[in-house]
Amino acid sequence: MGKKLGTLYGISVGTGDPELITVKGQRLLNKVPVIAFPMGVAQNSGLAETIIAPWIKPEQRSLPLHFPYVQDAQQLRQAWKKAAERVWQYLEQGMDVAFACEGDVSFYSTFTYLAQTLLEYHPQVMVTTIPGVCSPMAAASALGIPLTLRSQNLAILPVLYHENELEALLDWADVIVLLKVSSVYHQVWQQLDRLNLLERSFIVEWATKPEQKIYRNLRYHSDLSLSYFSIMIIEVNPCNIF
Repeated sequence: MGKKLGTLYGISVGTGDPELITVKGQRLLNKVPVIAFPMGVAQNSGLAETIIAPWIKPEQRSLPLHFPYVQDAQQLRQAWKKAAERVWQYLEQGMDVAFACEGDVSFYSTFTYLAQTLLEYHPQVMVTTIPGVCSPMAAASALGIPLTLRSQNLAILPVLYHENELEALLDWADVIVLLKVSSVYHQVWQQLDRLNLLERSFIVEWATKPEQKIYRNLRYHSDLSLSYFSIMIIEVNPCNIF
């Protein structure tokens, strides 16, 4: 009989407010001996690390993992493999590892790449995921609006990769959520201006964190300099609740 391996837990920790982690997520986070998270940039703490800081105990081992912010497939692949092998060093000793993932583990998540790479090389590993609050829901809550109502169609788009597809969504989407909007904001603003949608567009930056900022009616915000953690909601066809 082989040695018992540790389990890799992907724990969703929400968008910024440490209290948005689920009871189950917090319980597992407190239980495991090793806690992994994406390494921050330039010696700074990453968002997931900051969120979980109140819940970490001194005796737990921290495992920061490097995931470069690049689009080069080979470079990313090498980073995922290196991160997976670092996690495997603990799992093969029978130690459980929790990976703290900002937002939700199933929603455009770094955890997915880590888990899939780990399973590719070590298919015997058990992987368990814990769902949580993701950015569209957090942004809608910050704005005090429902994300969708009744029969509304919702489209969620990582606009950095699909900038030219925005107009095509108008044929069927009633509400559009744009992720990764910061680096293409000026181009998106121009499109919304042309489509007469600026007055029904919102941006939430750093949703649920103390530094949260909200911008309503983007007609008056053409030159914003946004952080990476910014999300846009466009009410294409607002729904009357009656």
